[in-house]
Amino acid sequence: MLRVPDLAAFQNLLLRGRFVIAEMSLTSQFLLDPLGRPATAQTIIRGSRFHIFLRSVLSEAELSISIYHEVLEVATVAADSPPEAVIGFNEGDFEQAAQSAHSRLGIASPQSLNQMLEEFGFED
Repeated sequence: MLRVPDLAAFQNLLLRGRFVIAEMSLTSQFLLDPLGRPATAQTIIRGSRFHIFLRSVLSEAELSISIYHEVLEVATVAADSPPEAVIGFNEGDFEQAAQSAHSRLGIASPQSLNQMLEEFGFED
């Protein structure tokens, strides 16, 4: 049985680092990363608020990993002073961290996202 994350649980979610997921939704639109490559997710950052869009064709694991990946990456980019643990991360590092979080913490949830951010040094 698929356990797809309940995206409604992420709406207006306060994250460690004083960020907010203002919106998280699925889209059937083709997404591109900043370099013009196909992407599974895309985030718009407006101040401390994140608007996350995820491809609707993803499996449960891909969706969960994409949520972990997007949140860690955008929190790092949006932080005035990112934690040392993530300061040198590249795209591959974010993906590896997201896969690890999914393996250790399970399907992405509000609690597991904040646990992951805490483990990387993001403060309240």
